[in-house]
Amino acid sequence: MVALGFVFGLVLSLLLRADASADVGFRFASYIDNYMVLQKEPAGAVIWGYGVSGATVTVTLCQDQETVMKKVTSVKAPSNSWMVVLDPVKPGGPYEVIAQQTYGRMNFTLRVHDVLFGDVWLCSGQSNMQMTVSQIFNATSELSDTAAYQSVRILSVALSQALQELEDLAGVDLRWSKPTSENLGHGDFKYTSAVCWLFGRYLYDTLQYPIGLIASSWAGTPIEAWSSGRSLKACGVPRFIPSDFETGPSENSVLWNAMIHPLHNMTLKGVVWYQGESNVNVNRDLYNCTFPALIEDWRQTFHSGSQGQTERFFPFGFVQLSSFLSGATSSDGLPQIRWHQTADTGYVPNPRMPNTFMAVAMDLCDRNSPYGSVHPRDKQTVAYRLHLGARAVAYGEKLTFQGPLPQKMELLADKGLLNLTYSQQIQVQRQDDKIFEISCCSDQQCKWLPAPMDTLSAQTLALDITSCHDMLVAVRYAWTAWPCEYKQCPLYHPTSTLPAPPFTAFITNQIPGYLSKGANDLNAL
Repeated sequence: MVALGFVFGLVLSLLLRADASADVGFRFASYIDNYMVLQKEPAGAVIWGYGVSGATVTVTLCQDQETVMKKVTSVKAPSNSWMVVLDPVKPGGPYEVIAQQTYGRMNFTLRVHDVLFGDVWLCSGQSNMQMTVSQIFNATSELSDTAAYQSVRILSVALSQALQELEDLAGVDLRWSKPTSENLGHGDFKYTSAVCWLFGRYLYDTLQYPIGLIASSWAGTPIEAWSSGRSLKACGVPRFIPSDFETGPSENSVLWNAMIHPLHNMTLKGVVWYQGESNVNVNRDLYNCTFPALIEDWRQTFHSGSQGQTERFFPFGFVQLSSFLSGATSSDGLPQIRWHQTADTGYVPNPRMPNTFMAVAMDLCDRNSPYGSVHPRDKQTVAYRLHLGARAVAYGEKLTFQGPLPQKMELLADKGLLNLTYSQQIQVQRQDDKIFEISCCSDQQCKWLPAPMDTLSAQTLALDITSCHDMLVAVRYAWTAWPCEYKQCPLYHPTSTLPAPPFTAFITNQIPGYLSKGANDLNAL
């Protein structure tokens, strides 16, 4: 009897040990959790995780204890991962997701509850994306405004670096959560991004269905850290030395590897991005390549990782840099980055950056920000302008989402004027004699001279160019680090309060003394 009891105990111990081993190996991916939002129709959401190689995994979607759908797959070697793509689901919820692993006679079950279907947006960048709601204007009021937005769910990725692409996140700072004043205002530059939250809140006001927001950002980081080795190689990016604007990781690809690539199996609606300050003095001249290349590479990677469920050219929004004061920055560096953010066209979408949208922020300066002027506190206007772009580009609404940009120039030589015709109506909020400049060249030497604003009509603006007595070569607008005070730039769209973006352009077919006369399409400089 003793021997029989010993054998029985040994067998039971071995079975329990095998059970525990299999149980430990079976889990959802790190960001699949209670309260999450999964991408709604027409795409299918991806559910994945890890298990015992060769085991069968059944994923069941339930609502009110009734089965909506079942998907069956197996755990693949050598990654020991499993994945299913759900059938498209209409927006709403809540649902329960159940995953069951069967391995021989052993069964293990995982559950996540209060799952919603809606649109999932990834928010990334550096410190201006990482600023929390507690750091912005009207913080107390904003932090208390959560009750109506319990279907806007938030997740924050933990700060992490890696030398190789990770398949899953190393950590999560804030698990999928309903918004509260605590998780929206959890200290400075921690947990939830204010721009991300406000963007999602504005979208929810319009769409009236769930929004999932994933914040993955790190202060003081250059674009190279967020880019894959593939995209950096395509732009000829070297290893580089950190500058004063890089307080976070700056090595090539380390944040792409650890904080973006692990999300690539997820089905997304789109991305919003706020970054560029750390590239004002580092690889600035390559930003017109590295930024479009990042967008293209993220799109390709997320499309492939989600089994084709994330759109190949998913919407990608970004914030054109605001103004900040710094003696360490070249006077031309910040306007150049703004220009390079548009792939040197001045507007988006454009042929190099299809299906993108931009929030102009150069008029949202904040010289008294306690976090430094590089961190303006008006994130509400930033997010509002971003959400207008999303409504137009991602959701197909017919609305004005960007400020006026000139589309034609006409030299009126006899009057000493350069006439700019804009694509939209313009509102001159104030006269400015210095914000427009012309490049005047003589003997192969050029200098920029002020071109005061003269006469205007609904869509045209004339500039006084009498200061140039030689060859008129180019014109530019708002080409300074600090072009105007808060919401006081000269030109806006009359009905939407959207500022005209900065631009620079050649004036073609001119001869010395601007004796020629005619109209020219605007050509980017």
